Amino acid sequence: MSTTTTTTSFTDLWGHPKPLWMLFMAEFWERFAFYGIRWALTLYIVAQFFAGDASGEAYASKTYGAYLALVYATAIFGGYVADRIIGYQRSILLGAVVMSAGLFMIMLPNQQLFLLGLAVIIVGNGLFKPNISSLVGQLYAPQDERRDRGFTIFYMGINMGGFLAPLLTGWLASEVFGTPQYQNYKVVFAAAGIGMLLSTFWFFLGRRQLMGLGKVPADKPATKMMAYVIAGILVAIPVVYALMAYVGAEALAWLLGIMFIIVALMLLMEGKTEGKVQMHRVLALLILFGFNVTFWMFFEQAGSSFNFLAQNLVNRDLFGEGGFVFPTGWFQSVNSLAILAFAPVISYIWYLTAKKGIEPSIPRKFGFGLLGNAAGFLVLMYALTSLVDSNGMIPFWPLAACYVFQTIGELCLSPIGLSMVTKLAPVRYVGLAMGAWFLSIATGNNLSGLLAGEISGETGMTVESALSGFSFSFYLLVGAGILLLLIAPLINKLMHGIK
Repeated sequence: MSTTTTTTSFTDLWGHPKPLWMLFMAEFWERFAFYGIRWALTLYIVAQFFAGDASGEAYASKTYGAYLALVYATAIFGGYVADRIIGYQRSILLGAVVMSAGLFMIMLPNQQLFLLGLAVIIVGNGLFKPNISSLVGQLYAPQDERRDRGFTIFYMGINMGGFLAPLLTGWLASEVFGTPQYQNYKVVFAAAGIGMLLSTFWFFLGRRQLMGLGKVPADKPATKMMAYVIAGILVAIPVVYALMAYVGAEALAWLLGIMFIIVALMLLMEGKTEGKVQMHRVLALLILFGFNVTFWMFFEQAGSSFNFLAQNLVNRDLFGEGGFVFPTGWFQSVNSLAILAFAPVISYIWYLTAKKGIEPSIPRKFGFGLLGNAAGFLVLMYALTSLVDSNGMIPFWPLAACYVFQTIGELCLSPIGLSMVTKLAPVRYVGLAMGAWFLSIATGNNLSGLLAGEISGETGMTVESALSGFSFSFYLLVGAGILLLLIAPLINKLMHGIK
């Protein structure tokens, strides 16, 4: 028995099923934890394990890319565990507890224990992340036109956490002990761990609102299945650690590619059993997954090359010498702040165009997303060619503007993608398909780390290396966006009426 469909009728609150708001807050605190450490990881690795030497930037970027890749890749297994073994609710709770433990582990200033802590976070996230998104989709009937707007609201919860976390953790790091920010990453990691505990308790207390949605499948012995999953976690953690510590980002790219092929074949086989229409929909899904890889490869420069750009090549002194210096980590809040500002606007645009019968199709929205991402790199190209001062620094505003353009692109693609998966996936494999969505993000994230490592090179980022890397990013994104807009009619045919 699958847990991916429901006939449950929920009471509405503010125009949407009431449990949406509970899931909104659980995701808010989980994303608070995620973004609370995101800005700090590469900077911490260089400061703690390379004594601040710029030669550590490439290693830090590749490690960060591998971490992000595995965070999303493990969603494949988490989706399957929820679909077939312990249900969505237990998967989310178990994943939240494991993630909390990992966040406190990375406080220990030892490189191997740090990597082990990241491995624990990764495994926990695999159980949490795809399944809470899947539950959001299951709150709505298949043809409920509120679904896209519901995912956009949920996405705002993600980004409220993402906005507040760098501001708070950056402030804590600089103020609690009264010493420079880079010396106080432990308080950053502790704050993130507390945020994850809040997410755990919020979902635990609020899950009754789900009225049984996402509970253990009726044909599964709950206690026995839970024991199997816990045993699997204990096996998975050292495997993930080995992938990070010994395999490396280059080999991981091949492994992710193989995993994607396997999952794609599983989805295609399931689509074939459900008939020609479902088979075509799976093909459309997989094509868009490919473009999603491209988007995230460049978008996730935020936690790696953009971090080093902000730290080394951006003039962050906003009011002249001796004035306020904008903390490097606070740039990570620009993306989330822009989402909070623009998500209602984008959602309203989709609403108005839908009323007039001219709403862009899912593939066209993806194409706009790629072009928005490209616009951000165009601003950086301009700054690195025309605005470099005598100290080799660019102004504050181009990097901030880059984040805003990327955000507009993200809003055209990411929340729409989550909704798309729940519409196009075979009914019995919604969780697995959601995992495949995150696997495509994982592949892009891993490639982002490899690209950032090339930009920094062996001696650290320079104006010349940044310009070269960001120019490459712009041209590839523009090409992919235009290509997708051109083939959008073909993909729409494969979707057979899904909008």
